[in-house]
Amino acid sequence: MLRLRTLLVTCALMLPLIAGAAEKSSDNILPFHATEKTLANGLKVIVVPTGFPNIVSVQIPVQTGSRNEVEPGKSGFAHFFEHIMFRGTPSYPPDKYNAIIQQAGARQNAFTSDDFTNFHTTFAKEDLAKILEIEADRFKHLSYAPEVFKTESRAVLGEYNKNSASPIRKILEVQRDAAFTTHTYKHTTMGFIKDIEDMPNQYEYSKEFFNRWYRPENVTVIIAGDVDPDKVIPLVEKYWGDWKPGTFKANIPAEPAPQKPVYAHVEWPSQTLPWVTVAFRVPGFDEHAKDIPAIDTALDLEFGETSDLYKRLVEQEQKVDRMFVYNDPRVDPSLYTVFARVKDGKDSVDVRDAIIETFAKLRDKAEPDQRVNDAKSNSRYAFVRSLDTTEAIASTLAQYVHFNRSFNTVINYYKQLAALTPADIQSTAKKYFTDNGLVVTTLSKDPLPADMTKLPAVSANKSLPVTSDLRVVKQKSVFPQVEVKLLFNAGSSNDPAGKEGLATLAAAMITDAGSKPMTTSEMNRALYPVAGVWGSQVDKDMTTITGSIHKDNWQKFFDVVLPSLLTPGYRDDDFQRIKETQLNALKQDLRNNNEEELGKERLQINLYAGTPYAHPSIGTVAGIEAITLDDVKKFVADNYTRGNLVIGVSGDFPDAMLAQLQSELAALPAGAKVAEGKKSLAPIAGHQPVGLEVEIVQKDTRATAISMGFPIPLTRDSADFAALNVARSWLGEHRASSGDLYQRIREVRGLNYGDYTYIEFFTRPGAQFFPSPNIARRSQAFEIWIRPVVPVNAHMATRLALYELQKLIDNGLTQEQFETTRDYLMKNTYLATATQDQRLGYALDSWWFGIPEYTDYMRSQYAKLTRDDVNKAVKKYLSAKNISLVYIAKDAEGLRDQLLKDEPSSIKYDAPKPELAEEDKVIGSYKLNIKPENVKITPADAVFAK
Repeated sequence: MLRLRTLLVTCALMLPLIAGAAEKSSDNILPFHATEKTLANGLKVIVVPTGFPNIVSVQIPVQTGSRNEVEPGKSGFAHFFEHIMFRGTPSYPPDKYNAIIQQAGARQNAFTSDDFTNFHTTFAKEDLAKILEIEADRFKHLSYAPEVFKTESRAVLGEYNKNSASPIRKILEVQRDAAFTTHTYKHTTMGFIKDIEDMPNQYEYSKEFFNRWYRPENVTVIIAGDVDPDKVIPLVEKYWGDWKPGTFKANIPAEPAPQKPVYAHVEWPSQTLPWVTVAFRVPGFDEHAKDIPAIDTALDLEFGETSDLYKRLVEQEQKVDRMFVYNDPRVDPSLYTVFARVKDGKDSVDVRDAIIETFAKLRDKAEPDQRVNDAKSNSRYAFVRSLDTTEAIASTLAQYVHFNRSFNTVINYYKQLAALTPADIQSTAKKYFTDNGLVVTTLSKDPLPADMTKLPAVSANKSLPVTSDLRVVKQKSVFPQVEVKLLFNAGSSNDPAGKEGLATLAAAMITDAGSKPMTTSEMNRALYPVAGVWGSQVDKDMTTITGSIHKDNWQKFFDVVLPSLLTPGYRDDDFQRIKETQLNALKQDLRNNNEEELGKERLQINLYAGTPYAHPSIGTVAGIEAITLDDVKKFVADNYTRGNLVIGVSGDFPDAMLAQLQSELAALPAGAKVAEGKKSLAPIAGHQPVGLEVEIVQKDTRATAISMGFPIPLTRDSADFAALNVARSWLGEHRASSGDLYQRIREVRGLNYGDYTYIEFFTRPGAQFFPSPNIARRSQAFEIWIRPVVPVNAHMATRLALYELQKLIDNGLTQEQFETTRDYLMKNTYLATATQDQRLGYALDSWWFGIPEYTDYMRSQYAKLTRDDVNKAVKKYLSAKNISLVYIAKDAEGLRDQLLKDEPSSIKYDAPKPELAEEDKVIGSYKLNIKPENVKITPADAVFAK
């Protein structure tokens, strides 16, 4: 979630553009005009024409979150309704509803927070009326049977199980349980585990909860995009105007004033670096007070990447490899938290004390005027950078509209922030950063020093230390944020043997280790006022360095960042810091804290054993440990050349900016000039499984994650790519409920949180809808991703996936299925390139593949397809018999024995499902025929070791 301070500050700059606004401002930062209206039943409507063509985003924030869960034993229901709201109505049951969503080419989801639930759909504008109709219908007429309720409640448990692998989520859960005694913020949005496990028995209460809170007086309908308010508002009145208001008023219990500091500890069962968090109790959001803007600004200044503390703990002493602030305002008093991941447990007390002392310094000394002004400048430009799509604009509105359903909230908040002074920050710090308001929470596998339990007083008693041979892809637009991408045709497949991870480490040394003229800290300080972004991404065959800056500040930005590429700093302390951070990202974040990503990456390694793809882009433990600073220097010299480079630039960039960029990059070594990236590289032949080949990664985890797949001789430039992509989308579109696997495994049976398929590698699968740009590869794999299931259902979930895959191979798609899916993709392709970063990144990928612009190219390919084309591609490329599987499981030996015995599987449902009995019996008997020699067990600590 974007930080609210940033959102509110800059959204306030839109004030003069809002119809009916009470004030005018000369700072006319974005050309939006918003119209708002409250219907007779209390529903609030906000319409924002964004200027982006073809796309509309509807966001519906409901003032109902976990804060509203006032009865004991009934936590988790606000989040539950985020799920159950997709279960249909008498007029639009799920299949009919999903068909409309699919026909609109839409991407749809929802999320829940402490204070509100937001439902969002982004789609082609021609379908607006129908989307408003079906959305109104589900809010007014939601209907679900007891057995559907039980199934969905088990999916909620599956999400809890998925989240249980994250130390950060567990810290927040334990922190709040310890810090709150009375208020409903005591439990997180997910709810208490005992309540989630009992949820299947609470059918009648669920209906009561819905009737209380899903009422028009609690709801705002935001419509942004290619819209006309004069036409949109009558549509909302037509479909939503007869929705009856409610009368229920909740008595949210107030939390008593804290009487003492609080300490809580989490004993983590698996390997992880220790976490130390320091939190203070802050007031609820008040648009007429300076408290929240003052605290947000203070934390940004003292704990952000430009702060003295960050420089000390992360860069100089290197005791901490991650430090960040979690500060989202709430309706009622809540907690703001500083997180630090400590490299060595013995330093945990020192890190805690340094954080507390920094809070104390805020009370005892006023911030410099210039630093406060810089923070305001950073907020302004960071906002412009973030609002690059219709969906981003609409979701930003939803983040703050939920407080009072009014633009006046942002107007008043901006007044407070604009008037903020260093004295305001100091007085606010004195009010809230107190001994009684302190909450410290830690997490570790091994015991921490005994002094961790002895919390210090909050006192400041310590001092804190152009050339013609350069290729350019241009995307000129009116958007004032300028993005530059430098795509080098070299990635982790170029890592030397024994130095796996070198490409990633080298890129980080360019973007995160300063230049000869400036240290990392100096660069961060220089970029802070202009909110400049400079970062890198490394995949198998390409490295992308991305810069983003407002067009007003391009000259200063280039002066700061380009020397880091042309004259890198190569300081040993930066090298050691980045190397250790990369090791921790591999060992802690990937291997220990994310079963889903671990399974997907391990599957890739198994499929490409013996090839340059045979290790994660981030490297291996042994490989990273073996890398020297001289290795980095040589890799950069050999690969960061003009011949290896293609430049991408987008936005309203001045001609002078592009000319200077080309001129400065002429200083790079010439290097041999390559053709389109893929054409210059030798083919990669993956390992084709024979039968079912299984690896079980043994790890202490609540649930079992499953990934399966095999290499395919298709990439985006292949003739059959679009045909197979239609089949993939029908079988399991990523994070969409329309896919066959999702329907058969998650929706009907409630086994997990979702099930999807891929024919291109998908990074960060739990966090985004579309494949990231600049992950173009010369070899791809067909993959099925089964999100974690309870261990007893792992065997059946495997059979279900393979059974459905075999059905697709045997039967193909019907004409209706083909047309529905193809038409969905024709529209959905617009959304894949909706952001500035996606548009530019996909354009560079198209250059790399040697194909035309992505959106038009894919639409032209889909338009030519027939059902026979798709079904022929399915039979030609897919198999349910020869496939590699990776499980992440606690009882690896038990799972191995179950797979080899191949005895029939069964499912125990919370509610009877007689309609599935025969099918479950058939699927449960589906033979896997796994050979003993094709199964291996690997301890989690051995994964990616070398």
